[in-house]
Amino acid sequence: MKKLIFIITLFLLFLNCTEAANVKTVTKDYKIVTNDGFSINAILEYPKVNSKKNFETVVLLHSLGYSSEWWEGLPDMLIDNGYAVLKIDLRGHGKSIYNAKLSKTSWKNLTKKAYAKYPDDVISTINYIKNENKRTFFNKWAIIGSDIGASTAICASNALSYKPSTIVMLSPVINAKGIYIPVKLAELNVDILSITGSNDLNGEKANEYLKRFAQATYAEYHSSSVANGMLMLKNDQSLNKVIVAWINEYFK
Repeated sequence: MKKLIFIITLFLLFLNCTEAANVKTVTKDYKIVTNDGFSINAILEYPKVNSKKNFETVVLLHSLGYSSEWWEGLPDMLIDNGYAVLKIDLRGHGKSIYNAKLSKTSWKNLTKKAYAKYPDDVISTINYIKNENKRTFFNKWAIIGSDIGASTAICASNALSYKPSTIVMLSPVINAKGIYIPVKLAELNVDILSITGSNDLNGEKANEYLKRFAQATYAEYHSSSVANGMLMLKNDQSLNKVIVAWINEYFK
């Protein structure tokens, strides 16, 4: 109920969001090699604050056909609010395009068997960052995903022993390239915020179906943007505040 009230009184929570303030950041690039030899690219950023031991971490998983470069101002706003941000390029996207033979592999050429490895890729990356970087804090963390990134977030979170505090989904999909999430959602007791655009009929249908399986809060936010997925962040400048305000409820 607390999170449902949040949706109704969103403008009040905006007051708790820090605007982009050009905070100095530490940026680290990682290459994680999966069991089948695929190279996954990840970028970790966090505020340059020596007095703080570690930072609550937000993991970002992009849309199908995009990359971590498309998150607009959301990573900066999360960092300005004091969080570490882990951006992962999904297999076949961005800089995660090299297979075991060092040949480039595009998402357009992936099979469903390859897409099925997305959750494991993300789990391997998160585990690696958790073990290798002491400035990240995965006792309290969140994950944000867009369409196939949202589906991957649900499956990866379900498999991890340390669950995220919350999951944010942009334009949710019931079955993204064979990544079917209703059963995984039914096994996951984590609060969810689902965001859809004004013309996202598929996302709204997915919400109607998925919330039947949710074991915790399943809150919905309808953006005025006519776009779907990550493009909503570009067309609706208020969405960054919506997302950060939601995250703040769990971290502060």
